[in-house]
Amino acid sequence: MTNEDWAAHTAIPPRTPAPLPAPRHAPVSPETTAVFGRPEGVAGSFESAAASAAATAHRPQPTVAAPDPVLAEAFSRPTGSTETLSRDPDARYGEVEEAEEPNDPWRDPESPAHLSAPAKSRPESVDPVEPGPKLGVREVLLGHRISWTALLSLAAVAVTIGLLGALLGAFLTGNGSSSTGQTVTLPVDKGKGGEEPRSMVARVVRAVEKSVVAIDIRTETAAGTGSGVIIDKSGYIVTNNHVVAMAAQDKNATTEVVFYDRTRVPARIVGRDPKSDLAVVKVDNVKNITVATLGDSDKVQIGENVVAFGSPLGLDRTVTSGIVSAVNRALALPPGDESDTDAVIDAIQTDAAINPGNSGGPLVDSQARIIGINTMIQTTSGGSMGLGFAIPVNQVRPIAQTIIAHGKIVHPSIGLNAVSVRNQKVLGARVANVVAGSPAEKAGVREGDVITKFNGRPIESSDELAVAIRGTKIGEKVDYSYWRDGRTFSGSIVPAGD
Repeated sequence: MTNEDWAAHTAIPPRTPAPLPAPRHAPVSPETTAVFGRPEGVAGSFESAAASAAATAHRPQPTVAAPDPVLAEAFSRPTGSTETLSRDPDARYGEVEEAEEPNDPWRDPESPAHLSAPAKSRPESVDPVEPGPKLGVREVLLGHRISWTALLSLAAVAVTIGLLGALLGAFLTGNGSSSTGQTVTLPVDKGKGGEEPRSMVARVVRAVEKSVVAIDIRTETAAGTGSGVIIDKSGYIVTNNHVVAMAAQDKNATTEVVFYDRTRVPARIVGRDPKSDLAVVKVDNVKNITVATLGDSDKVQIGENVVAFGSPLGLDRTVTSGIVSAVNRALALPPGDESDTDAVIDAIQTDAAINPGNSGGPLVDSQARIIGINTMIQTTSGGSMGLGFAIPVNQVRPIAQTIIAHGKIVHPSIGLNAVSVRNQKVLGARVANVVAGSPAEKAGVREGDVITKFNGRPIESSDELAVAIRGTKIGEKVDYSYWRDGRTFSGSIVPAGD
């Protein structure tokens, strides 16, 4: 069997497809037929115009109503126009554009003012002018009024006068020294007295300067400078507690005393009293020490001349002068960043300039006697404002002696805390609390009492009460007055040690 026979034997006969069912349409409504159907009498899709006209001749034809006049004016073509497009509403058909004529102020009084073209468009040519002769000195200065001969004569006269003046000057100065090139000796008034001080301040400085020292303290992270005064030939020096507080708190600090001749000597702290802001340091093995003379601060007069010694801002051997402005100023010295001072002092006030670094230096009267130890200032600028304060020497002396003897000091105390009170009823120190078992409790002092007088001193603030108590002696009875419930009472109290 050949391939063709095999293919014919295995071929699948074709199938006759089944007839598809006729499509079914939804019935058309009469209204749709009337709009979209063929006209009556028309069987095909196309027919002649005659047949179409015949078919529609019997049907009524629509008529077009006349347009609204407003719409006709807006959308109709202009008269005589054959254009088929709509007219531009902004176009002006039939108008001829004419060039605007410039406003003529001579013909139109409403025209704005403007500049017209110049009368002549081109300047007339001018014939060139020959340059004139140059002006000379005679023409410029004298205006042709003086001839050349007279001018030369004047010049000769001026030269002659100058020569005569030079000759006369040389003649008059010929016997004297010239203004230059010669040695001139000016008179000097040497005065009398040689090296003797010629003022009160100079005399005080001469007497005290060698007993005043600068105290230099240095640590690994800070440094400070203060002042002090020698009070004993053994090398004891009194100063402020806040000057040496930094060295007392740092055992590795270096403390040196700088004398008047710039000699530096190591010093050690003997003792200090934070409650009075006083301290004592000592130098050893120093010969020819000059000791200051201590005065009596109770006899200080307001208005007397004083001199302040010290090292303000590290400037050692500085002196300033002024007067005693006031005495018995009760001032509190609160603790600082580098000081444990917590004192209340009964200070001497002075207007002698005192600045940081003057602390510990002496305040000296006109007789070269120490009347106080400079300790603080009050200022709003950080510098001196004429409000300096010194601890009276009569308070310094016993404290320094006790520190030298014992290394510390015990102060009198009555065992209470007080605050200042000032109102229409009373003025004084109001008791805030009383320590149990203290002299104040034993004397019958109550909280709320206002102490108005203590040991003969009027009390107007808590600071004044503190300095009044410091002025008493331990174990000795003192009188005081106090206000309670609108009445004033008197009592006595015996201070004890703190």
